[in-house]
Amino acid sequence: MKEMTEKALKEAFAGESKAHMKYSIYSEIAQEKGYENLARMWEAIAYAERVHARNHAENLGLIGDLEEDLEESFDGESFEVDEMYPVYHETANIQAENGARRSFHYALEAEKIHKTMYEQAEEKVEKGEDMDIDEIYICPTCGYTHYKGELPDKCPVCGVKKEKFKEF
Repeated sequence: MKEMTEKALKEAFAGESKAHMKYSIYSEIAQEKGYENLARMWEAIAYAERVHARNHAENLGLIGDLEEDLEESFDGESFEVDEMYPVYHETANIQAENGARRSFHYALEAEKIHKTMYEQAEEKVEKGEDMDIDEIYICPTCGYTHYKGELPDKCPVCGVKKEKFKEF
C-alpha cells in the first residue's frame, strides 16, 4: 500500500473509532436522561462509525487470524499495564489531578484482568479450543472485569454493588 493511502486509512480508523466511542457514550447518557430517540440516534450513528472503522481496519490488515488478534490484544494490554497506565497514574498523582488519577487506577486494574484473559484465551485457541468461561461481569463505574467464580458483593476496585454490574 502506498504511504499516503496507509496514513489516511490509519487516521480515518482512529477518527471513526473515536467517534464510535463518543457517540456510544452520548447515547448512554441520553438514555439515562430519558431521551429515548436521541439515544437511539446516537447508538445507530455509533454503529455506522464502527462499520467504517472495521472497513478501514480490514484494508490496513489489522484483522488477522484469531491467534494473531489475541497476541496483539495481549501485547496491547501488556503495554497498558506495564508502561502506559503506571506512568499516567504517577503523572496525575504528581500534579494532584485526583479525577484523572482515579480514572487511570480504574483502567489499570481492569487491564490487568484483561491481560490475563487474553493470555488464557491464547492458550486455548492454540489448542483449537474455546475459552472455559460462563458469565462475564463488568463494573459500570471502573470497568473491573469478573469472569471466574462467584461475583463479589461489591466491586473490589471501586465498591459498586454487584447488582449494578453489566453481564455479558
